[in-house]
Amino acid sequence: MMSRRTWLVTLLCAAWLLPGLVGHDPWKPDEAHTFGVVYELLRGGSWVVPALAGEPFLDKPPLLHLTAAAFARVLSPALPLHDAARLAAGAWMALVFAFTAAASRELHGTDHGALAVLLLLGCFGLVVRSHQLITDVAMLAGFAMAYYGFALAPRRALPGGYWFGTGAGVGFLANGPVAPLAIAALAALLPLLGRSWRSANYARAAALAAAAAAPWLLVWPLMLRSHSPELFGQWLWEANFKDYLAATAGFGESAFYYLKLLPWYGFPAWLLALWALWRTPRRDGWSEPRVALPLAGFLVTFAALGASADARELYALPLLLPLALLAVPAPATLRRGASNAWYWFSVMTWTFFIIVFWVYWSGLELGVPERLHRHLHAIRPGYEYGFRWLPFTVGVLYTATWCAVLVLLRKSVERPVIAWAAGITVMWGLLAVLFVGWADNVKSYRAVFVEMKRALPKKFQCIASRELGDPQRASLRYFADIITYREEIPARRRDCDLLLVQGGPRDDAHPGRQWKRIWEGRRPGDKDERYRLYQRVKK
Repeated sequence: MMSRRTWLVTLLCAAWLLPGLVGHDPWKPDEAHTFGVVYELLRGGSWVVPALAGEPFLDKPPLLHLTAAAFARVLSPALPLHDAARLAAGAWMALVFAFTAAASRELHGTDHGALAVLLLLGCFGLVVRSHQLITDVAMLAGFAMAYYGFALAPRRALPGGYWFGTGAGVGFLANGPVAPLAIAALAALLPLLGRSWRSANYARAAALAAAAAAPWLLVWPLMLRSHSPELFGQWLWEANFKDYLAATAGFGESAFYYLKLLPWYGFPAWLLALWALWRTPRRDGWSEPRVALPLAGFLVTFAALGASADARELYALPLLLPLALLAVPAPATLRRGASNAWYWFSVMTWTFFIIVFWVYWSGLELGVPERLHRHLHAIRPGYEYGFRWLPFTVGVLYTATWCAVLVLLRKSVERPVIAWAAGITVMWGLLAVLFVGWADNVKSYRAVFVEMKRALPKKFQCIASRELGDPQRASLRYFADIITYREEIPARRRDCDLLLVQGGPRDDAHPGRQWKRIWEGRRPGDKDERYRLYQRVKK
């Protein structure tokens, strides 16, 4: 039976997780093309060869796409397809929290599972990305399983080995080989760092892990290779090892990128992790599992990210797990002044932002103040504003919860952690329920492609495309049921009578005298992208 404290943390996680999962279209860039693959599965496509808008799309293995398609299939009568599919991201994040708590209990004691979860969900970098339909969320669950398995393996070989092997497999089938390679490197490194992993128990766990990971690692690649050796080779090189093995000018700069990113992305967990390390005895303390495992995990993951020529903030998500696990002892050892300062910083910061959000909501939906109203609608034109009871009521509930936290939260070593986590939860809840429609107006491709569909001639053979990106092709397929034939892919070229060109506002390079422009469009408020539709002139 769960304790009262566990129930409260579970409710806080739910309040943090649920806003933002429904109520908006697939957003550019990552959600749009991920859902595009899910949509093709729902239309009867193959999971062995994932497709996007009529073409094979082997950017990632199919685990997240399959789970999202299952959620969409079951829940779409009650929700739009894209909202139902996005709930799969919420389910994977629930697993991240569950296994992070389990790993923390194993490393720090039975009373410390909730603290690791609060530290994790309090990281700025996790908030937006964990509410999106992206493969990295499922990969993060794989890492969380692996950390739990590593923590458990010295004590209980069978479940420990099963979970870190399964975590490696889940990470692979969600996002490719980098995750299991990082987990394998960590498995090899741990016996060098701590006596806990230099045992027969850990050797048995490692053997079981290999057996547990094998089906995840082998079944889909072998089926893909059997279907098409060419597509298998393309997936293995282009989607996985190209950025590591290709000689590029940007190689080696990624580590510096992540060093610049972490101060805000992993705040405040990284600061507490450094304090916990500082307080740990140098001689024997760093070899203890509670330090050795998360510290080694962070360094291995950072090395894997830094070795790639391709760096994005999205890829830094796995760095947050070891930081949260490493930071768990810190709140209990903070000096009273530092603890109180953090608590009052949380109170003042989040109260300020809550007030600001309500002022902005009033300007957006009620027109008061008028100057703010004009500004918000100038940067996001076309939004249909007005008072809506549901988001207003939910927003009031989140605000009232924050007030209750301030009144009821008692002094303890965990008080600043709880205040910070509750504040970031209320902040995200208000953003997600009060402003999601306004943001959706510019991040969705629905309006522009529905408008384009209306401009199509009544009769045409097919539509070719030029410079049309993956998110745009996926959205065009979903919102307008249009598949284009890309000129950039020789096998896809067709002699079409319509041509769709994506470019910038000043990139109006006319395709030639044989074409006339019949439509031009863009997303509301978008200053970068333009879409121009041409029709072949009949001779």
